[in-house]
Amino acid sequence: MGVGRRLVISGRVQGVGFRYFTQDAAAREGVTGWVRNLADGRVEAYLEGESDSVTRVERAIRQGPRGARVDHVDVDTEEPSGAYSRFEVK
Repeated sequence: MGVGRRLVISGRVQGVGFRYFTQDAAAREGVTGWVRNLADGRVEAYLEGESDSVTRVERAIRQGPRGARVDHVDVDTEEPSGAYSRFEVK
């Protein structure tokens, strides 16, 4: 069964390739959705896919790419919309 999760990631997550790292992790797992920088220095991501796949992407996000420092991740579970056919960087 599919799930949807919105994550807001705090720490040193801009200027370190975090969005492209997230896109790569999502592509490996077949997860759709998007990721974007927020004006306040955080990163927001929306993930849709099979529960195990979304969990693996979330786990990767909590580690982050080299050079990043993830201090906190807020997670909200949402009903998947099915509106996304791929994962994109906004």
